[in-house]
Amino acid sequence: MIKIDNWRIAIGLVLVFLSALVYFIHFLVFRDAHHIFIYLVGDIAFVFIEVLLVTMIIDQLLHAREKQTLLFKLNMIIGLFFTEAGRELISRLSTFYPDVEKIRADLIMTERWSKEDFAALEKRLETIDYRMESQLGDLEGLRAFLGEKRDFLLRLLENPNLLEHEEFADLLWGIVHLAEELMFRKDLAALPKTDYAHLSVDMRRAFTRLVRGWIRYMAHLKKDYPYLFHLAVRTNPFDPKATPEVKE
Repeated sequence: MIKIDNWRIAIGLVLVFLSALVYFIHFLVFRDAHHIFIYLVGDIAFVFIEVLLVTMIIDQLLHAREKQTLLFKLNMIIGLFFTEAGRELISRLSTFYPDVEKIRADLIMTERWSKEDFAALEKRLETIDYRMESQLGDLEGLRAFLGEKRDFLLRLLENPNLLEHEEFADLLWGIVHLAEELMFRKDLAALPKTDYAHLSVDMRRAFTRLVRGWIRYMAHLKKDYPYLFHLAVRTNPFDPKATPEVKE
């Protein structure tokens, strides 16, 4: 049920009263009810056209522009995330993924990639089971890195614009949760097997979302910012030969 505030009702009644008062004054001055009703009916008829113009055309145009502006801001936030933490986190989590070599070649992008290439890559990787092994890599190093970036991640989550990008918000929460899981453990080298298995699940959740988000971010750069995409390709966390230096 739609809730209507009392002040809105009051304002509406005042406006209707003022309109009626003006029409009454017009009648007292000119004594021409016929003229009043002609324009009254004409104005009422135009209301429907006005509703069409305002709510279905102008409002949609403004909404589309607002959504485009919001998307631009969100992409800036996502870009900041991958620059400050995401790219390095991919490299670190990859060391816990025993089958990383099976997907590495697919994730090495070039300047010739098209929109269709990114879509095909994302579709191929949907079938991948990112089974992580928390004892395979450097847990202490991962905890230290996430500890350094925790405040940065929390500041990103405070951004109200993330309400419009559920997938990226889920990605951040997955990473923050993994960070908290690691922070609460005193000795990462002496955990029971069940706890290592639990950490592996948390890593899998974060890594899966991270890879998907990174692919979409790279597609965005290729489409809208080719010069940034060129740098991102040269610092690809899945490419062991990647270097920021331009050699060709």
